Amino acid sequence: RKIDFRNTIIIMTSNIGARKLKDFGTGIGFGTSSQKAQEDANARSVIENALKKSFAPEFLNRIDDVIVFNALEQEDINKIIDIELEKLLMRIDGLGYKLKLTKAAKTFIAEKGFDKQYGARPLKRAIQKYIEDALAEEIITSKLHEGDKIVMDLDKGTNEIVISIQSSEEAK
Repeated sequence: RKIDFRNTIIIMTSNIGARKLKDFGTGIGFGTSSQKAQEDANARSVIENALKKSFAPEFLNRIDDVIVFNALEQEDINKIIDIELEKLLMRIDGLGYKLKLTKAAKTFIAEKGFDKQYGARPLKRAIQKYIEDALAEEIITSKLHEGDKIVMDLDKGTNEIVISIQSSEEAK
C-alpha cells in the first residue's frame, strides 16, 4: 500500500524549548515594539536550537514550517473563560435554570484558573470546582427549582463565590 501525503497538513505540537524560554526570562520594565520583536526573535532562536538538539536532522528537514506560539496572557484567559462558560450556561439552561455570573465572579475564576506556566489547562478545573460543584450541591439539596435564576458573585470579605437564588415566582 502506498500513502499519499501531498495534500495533507500534519500539525505536531511540542513544549520543546519552553523551559529554556521560561528560564531565559524577559526582564522588567516597559517594553517597546522593537524590544518585543527582539524577544520574539530570541525565543524562536532558543526553540530552534532545542529542536536541533532533540530531533535528528533527517526529521527536521522534512518539516516545512515551525510556528512559535506566545504564552497565554490574562486577556486570553478571559476570552477562554467566556467560551467555557457559554457551554456551561447552555447545559444549565437545558436543566431549566438561568445562570448569571457577575464580573467579579468571572475575574475570580479567571485568576484561579490561570497559571503562566500551564496556560488554560487549570481553567476547566477552576470552573468545575468553583461553579459546577457549587451548583450541583444546590441542586442536590433541592434548593433549586425549575425556572429559578442563579446568580453567582464574589464575596470580597471571604474571597469565595456565593450563590443567590431568585425563584421563578420572584423573577416574574
